[in-house]
Amino acid sequence: MSRGKFITLEGVDGAGKSSHVEWIAARLRALGHTLIVTREPGGTPLGESLRELLLREPMHLETETLLMFAARREHLAKLILPALERGDWVLSDRFTDASFAYQGGGRGLGEQRISDLENWVQQGLQPDLTLFFDLPVEVARQRLAASTASPDRFEQEDLAFFNRVRKVYQERALAYATRIKVIDSSKSIEEIRVILERYILTI
Repeated sequence: MSRGKFITLEGVDGAGKSSHVEWIAARLRALGHTLIVTREPGGTPLGESLRELLLREPMHLETETLLMFAARREHLAKLILPALERGDWVLSDRFTDASFAYQGGGRGLGEQRISDLENWVQQGLQPDLTLFFDLPVEVARQRLAASTASPDRFEQEDLAFFNRVRKVYQERALAYATRIKVIDSSKSIEEIRVILERYILTI
């Protein structure tokens, strides 16, 4: 049995990635793939408990980063790796690119520390495809304000924070262009889905 494929979705809060999760999942299932849809932080009972802490409780930056990777290690061990090994596909709303963007870019943690955690926790595993939904931060903030009644502590950050997050995402998209595909999230839903279809069919 061949190994399953691992697809991740990334972007600043409000960029629109989450609105495409179910559509992508439906297309992959229509193509005959057994699929697990998950998210980070989260994806396991422990991960979901850590998610609540990470989204709601103030904490030191290094604590935040370590908890993110603790949730990720559990996610990999209990859900992602077993699924891939049995030939299932996995679609995750966020993965380690988000740590580089949010803790690294947004909060200013050194990239090397995140790289060290990535190497330790993932042991070489990378997504087969990452779809980066890119949108000017001002537009993303407007969309988020219109759709979120109770923003979490990340969503409450200022424009400068999200501009730093977006910059790191863009830099990683250039550095890892084979894996990370940029989706212009300012396009219409119909236009975006044509682009998504193309990437899904070529993985």
